[in-house]
Amino acid sequence: MTDLQPYVGRWVALVGEEVAGIGTTAVAAAHAARRSRPRDRFTLQFVEPPGGRPLPLPAIMEQLRPLFAEESQPIYLVGGVVRDALLGQVNHDLDFVQPTGAVKLSFRVADVLGVPAYVLDKERDTGRVILPDGRTYLDFSCFRGADLEADLVGRDFTINAIALPAAAQTDASLIDPTNGRADLQARVIRHIHDHSLLDDPVRTLRGLRLALRLGFTLAPETAVAITAAAPHLTVVSTERIRDELLKLLQTNRPDEAIYQMGELGLLTAVLPEIAAAAGVTQSPPHHEDVLAHTISVLRWLVLVERALGGDGEPLPVTLGDISNRLAVYAPGLQAHWQRAVDGGVDGRTLLRLGALYHDVGKPETRTVDADGEPEAASGRIRFFDHDQHGAAIAARQLHRLTLSNEAVSHVRRIVAGHMRPFLLAQSGRTLSRRAVYRYFRAVGSAGLDITILSLADHLAAHNGPGAAAEWEQLLSVVAQLLDHYFTRYEETVAPPPLVNGRDLITELSLTPGPEIGRLLRLIQEAQAAGELHTREEALALAQRARS
Repeated sequence: MTDLQPYVGRWVALVGEEVAGIGTTAVAAAHAARRSRPRDRFTLQFVEPPGGRPLPLPAIMEQLRPLFAEESQPIYLVGGVVRDALLGQVNHDLDFVQPTGAVKLSFRVADVLGVPAYVLDKERDTGRVILPDGRTYLDFSCFRGADLEADLVGRDFTINAIALPAAAQTDASLIDPTNGRADLQARVIRHIHDHSLLDDPVRTLRGLRLALRLGFTLAPETAVAITAAAPHLTVVSTERIRDELLKLLQTNRPDEAIYQMGELGLLTAVLPEIAAAAGVTQSPPHHEDVLAHTISVLRWLVLVERALGGDGEPLPVTLGDISNRLAVYAPGLQAHWQRAVDGGVDGRTLLRLGALYHDVGKPETRTVDADGEPEAASGRIRFFDHDQHGAAIAARQLHRLTLSNEAVSHVRRIVAGHMRPFLLAQSGRTLSRRAVYRYFRAVGSAGLDITILSLADHLAAHNGPGAAAEWEQLLSVVAQLLDHYFTRYEETVAPPPLVNGRDLITELSLTPGPEIGRLLRLIQEAQAAGELHTREEALALAQRARS
């Protein structure tokens, strides 16, 4: 059998076992074979080095390889899909590079697959194909530089600067000019050169996200480079910063993300209002300053989410109460967190944003009782109306980050209402139907997030459940609120109207105006409280209560 090793990394045209043509592409090899052996039939083969390990690549590659073999230019798979394949994972975001004509190729691929293609950047010749499954993206772009090596060296981190010829299937064919495989094995995130982060400062956030997602560490020199580049984030588009920030919060360690952002100087650059909470001391039961407490809340929140998610991972025994008491509401909560929100975020992300901002109003509302100087250790520290101030700050910040109005409004309600479960728990008794109605009337569906946030907030403040009676009372309030929402919604949360504005105008000879709204709200609250059941009773109440 013919030894094909001299042709590693190239295509060959074979007539039987003889090489009739070679080329950097299948088209070139075929053209050479037709010139040398015009009467013979041949087969085309890409030659890989021996001894390679098959890479776990998305199944779509089986369909794409024959299409790419018809192209006159070499095509390479690059970036995250190659990185993750080396880690034994399948990534469905596929990035391809080639010398020229990337947009044209994306449309040819889309035509064959019967799906649409999109021009992402006409000037940079970048196109995208999205498969019907909604999770597989094929991005096509041209070399960013004179050739493939220049393209790879110009990327962000060594582990993202590895390429694979699109025809190849094993790790023996990898092209790795920056030694990214060694960093993958060492589990290190390392920038490629001195300008890697300054060329695109959003890479500072991306590097941290990669480290958290993969469980890697930042190389010491990369941590220094991130800190140096952080101030340059002011020149990056707000949308790109927002996207990276949200992805950081969506990792399994949002607490570590915020902590590391603070350590690396990213928090001041991206979220100055959050950074301002560092060093703002609090009275017991709090044992941390406001920023450290916020980070602890995020840590406990993920644990509470897991306690309600049933993912089977071990949890602190202190969270057994949550699993036992609230498991029946977990499906409803999961659906609430998985819902799509305008602007491309989901409900879980909004909950975590609410946790991030819940105490953002404390720095500007901090006071110390008269028996202590403002900076003295004595005297009780208070934060009057920090929830309302924080809600306004959160709304301004999130609007600045260009989140949708729907997303901003929901987070604002979480922050503004995050103290409500604690206030209800102080009553020390079963919640009245009226109290439940008023709670959800004030905060809407954000009330679900507030209940879960209150558990994380309590656990962070006490570094665990704390006093049994206080923890039990909060758990009881949360369970009651969730029960009313998920099992008695039309009874106490949002009762179907017994009358409408037209009924009041007609039956009571009222004129249209604000009074109609006031009476309708009064009727619905009385209905939720169980005091009204019929249309006639509703009209009678309105008659008695009219101005």
